[in-house]
Amino acid sequence: MSPGPAGLDPTVRAKAVAARGFMPTDEGDALFVAGQEAAAAVPGAPFLEIGSYCGKSSVWLGAAARESGTVLFALDHHRGSEENQPGWEWHEPDLVDPEVGKMDTLPRFRRTVHDAGLEASVVALVGASPVVAGHWTTPLALLFIDGGHGREPAHRDYEQWTPHVAPGGRLCIHDVFPDPADGGRPPFEIYQRALESGRFEDVSATGSLRVLRRRS
Repeated sequence: MSPGPAGLDPTVRAKAVAARGFMPTDEGDALFVAGQEAAAAVPGAPFLEIGSYCGKSSVWLGAAARESGTVLFALDHHRGSEENQPGWEWHEPDLVDPEVGKMDTLPRFRRTVHDAGLEASVVALVGASPVVAGHWTTPLALLFIDGGHGREPAHRDYEQWTPHVAPGGRLCIHDVFPDPADGGRPPFEIYQRALESGRFEDVSATGSLRVLRRRS
């Protein structure tokens, strides 16, 4: 495995790489760097990710938060997105709670964060994104959108959460595929919306991860 970015503890990075989830290592490393840059641009402001699943991306962002003296709020209802449900491509049957018959990724998330030694830097928010957004008022140094990839949830996350990104802060969007043959359209659509709004500018592209900067 190639060395990670400067400032990222190799042991923590190894935990992120080994964790369950769908974040490629190069994109996770880019997410860590975005966190470093965001914290430098907006000191003291927290990070927030939408869509934590089993905590893989939370380790990279949590490590950046810890290094920068801030925290990551990891928001997920932990019942799985549409594509994680039975009959869909990304369903993982062992993550279903047999007593209620629903997905429950929270125990796995908590174990991932614990094993990475990041419990003091990663705060789990368990709930629906629109509900939490309706009460959120804190400016963010970094927002990572990786929740539901359907048109309605993706655009709703964009509309409700991007106003909270502080000037100079970072907006990160996962699973952005310019070619429709490579993946679903909503993440690409909200990436385009961010650019067309004039409020954000491109910083970097790594695989399907796009990092943008909130203009001052």
